[in-house]
Amino acid sequence: MGMSGWRPAVAVVTGTLLLAGCTGEVRNASDPKETSEQPTADVSAGGAPSSSASPADEPYTVADDMAPRTRAEALAFVRRLAVRPDYFGAGFRKSEPYESDPAEWAVLGEDCLWRREPLPYDVLASLTRRFALPETEGKGPVQVSLTVTVHEDDLAARRDMAESLEGALRCPEQRLNATGRVRGLFSRADHFTEQHNAISDDNLTESGTYVVDGEQDAHPFAWFKHRLGPVTVAATCRVGAGRTEEEATTVSSDIGKGVGFVAADIDRQAADDAAGKSEDRTPGTDTASGTESAR
Repeated sequence: MGMSGWRPAVAVVTGTLLLAGCTGEVRNASDPKETSEQPTADVSAGGAPSSSASPADEPYTVADDMAPRTRAEALAFVRRLAVRPDYFGAGFRKSEPYESDPAEWAVLGEDCLWRREPLPYDVLASLTRRFALPETEGKGPVQVSLTVTVHEDDLAARRDMAESLEGALRCPEQRLNATGRVRGLFSRADHFTEQHNAISDDNLTESGTYVVDGEQDAHPFAWFKHRLGPVTVAATCRVGAGRTEEEATTVSSDIGKGVGFVAADIDRQAADDAAGKSEDRTPGTDTASGTESAR
């Protein structure tokens, strides 16, 4: 199919990857490539998702003081997010298994193999949901995995973005599981420009081809990742056999839009949670006495 030079359509122009303060050891951890996220979706019946979060001229974001502070809060936050199959296009449905263990995330090892490991100290929760566009009329399925990760703070999320970018440079070929791998990976984190869409604080894209052991043909692979303060949202897309390059590009664009819908819902939910906490603070209440440990 001639996909060796394929690059995903970037529905959302990538923005600045803020690396300031991202020094220290690289943990080689990122969102699950083997599982692996357009604006919060207020969806009316029969209608398309529409944005209802930040003003159009501001990126979706989550301030540290509006983000979950404990692992219990972070888990509740990621589970409440609306992630509909049709965010990624008509015909998508939930896959089985649908959700990952939120106490684990995927780590890219020194051997360029992805493994699921317990969350590190600076990650509060990470939940992956899986979707698929079923095979039809000789066209292979499209598999999508979307992951939302709540980090301890903004700095930890920036570090994770930097490590994600470094991963493709360190491992241009990565083993996803026992039988599949991606190769020819190309990552991009464009600087903020006037063409940048208001989606997130930082974002990056990655593309390559997906190969199954024993098969000769390679198929398109795309990955999108956005950071909203201490929260990251990422999605991978594996396009099945029998789809043209034009179809693969359209699929990639639709996945990018789906990531944006989730990003907007993250922005809205964080604002709603912060507003609710503010209303709960009545005069005379000792808020410090109810403070939980972040662990």
